[in-house]
Amino acid sequence: MAESGSDRDPIVGLAERGDALVLSLTGELDLYTAPALREALRGAVERSPKRLVVDLAGVTFIDSTALGALVEARSRLARDDAFALAAPGLEVRRALEVSGLDRHFSVHERIETAIE
Repeated sequence: MAESGSDRDPIVGLAERGDALVLSLTGELDLYTAPALREALRGAVERSPKRLVVDLAGVTFIDSTALGALVEARSRLARDDAFALAAPGLEVRRALEVSGLDRHFSVHERIETAIE
């Protein structure tokens, strides 16, 4: 289990903010951190929040494995509008655009607007 980089925990926290559940992430979201990301997303989805906001402000890199985990989480929610991404940095925004996912996710500049 001690693969290179596997000790990096991308989960900063999970908090209720009104009707929304905010999952805050940090660092690089890649093949090594995807299992922890999937587990955190699964736990958040199981709580059936009215809105699940993924805070990407602290994320410096995201690969296709992590993007897939986000797609899986969104597909598990009853409503498409229940899932939002917030505060992606330049690299994360570029990955969303290149993959075309920026057209399928609700992407917000700030957490506050994603919660609303």
